[in-house]
Amino acid sequence: MSETDLLLAALFFAVATLYASVGHAGASGYIAAMALLGFAPEQVRPTALALNLLVGGIGLLRWWRGGHVRWRNVLPFVLASAPAAFLAAQVQLPRESYSLLLGMVLLVAAIGVFHHAARAEREDAETAGRRVPWLPGLVAGTAIGVLSGLTGTGGAIFLTPLLLFARWMPTREASGTSVAFVWINSLTGLAGLLHATGTLPSMLPLWLGVVAIGALLGSQLGLHWLPVRGLRRVLGVVLLVAAAKLLFA
Repeated sequence: MSETDLLLAALFFAVATLYASVGHAGASGYIAAMALLGFAPEQVRPTALALNLLVGGIGLLRWWRGGHVRWRNVLPFVLASAPAAFLAAQVQLPRESYSLLLGMVLLVAAIGVFHHAARAEREDAETAGRRVPWLPGLVAGTAIGVLSGLTGTGGAIFLTPLLLFARWMPTREASGTSVAFVWINSLTGLAGLLHATGTLPSMLPLWLGVVAIGALLGSQLGLHWLPVRGLRRVLGVVLLVAAAKLLFA
């Protein structure tokens, strides 16, 4: 086991903890860490999605048991995104084709999340019990599925701010919806990617163990320890990390 493997494990733990606290699984952070350490390009996307599956699965179980996953609100996004992610994951595009645009979108989203954090409690009270409309949900799910498949992420970095800005649900339910979405999306994205190309590294079992611990710690933070105002600020940090990865990688 090399020093690089251990450093990467430490970075994966930090990413899993941070992202799991807001109902994400961390694919964009894993990709940034692997790119920083010169990881083989053909292994980056399948590794990120494999880690996403585990972190997302742990998060899904915990957020669902906490009462923050309503399947009626998850369904429109999943039905449209799953096939879109599967097909898009098999398409190879030059990074410049999407990195700048998506990075700017996430940067704007992060600013918006920070700006609205002070009003989190009031907005949560106003949006409690709302249902996601079917047609907008299906359209959004298709778009996010395509972005997820192309970038090798689970898609939650796009979905969570959308749910909050559209005022479709409160903060913790947005996190629960996102983690359900990201788990299903990562599963189909990984299947499509392995069908086309890509291999998994020999160090994957170690990294899976590390991110599992991070997922447990992060979901505990998001479910019980962070107030909704703090949860939104952590989401803003996650979006900034994802934007930086796309803009400066």
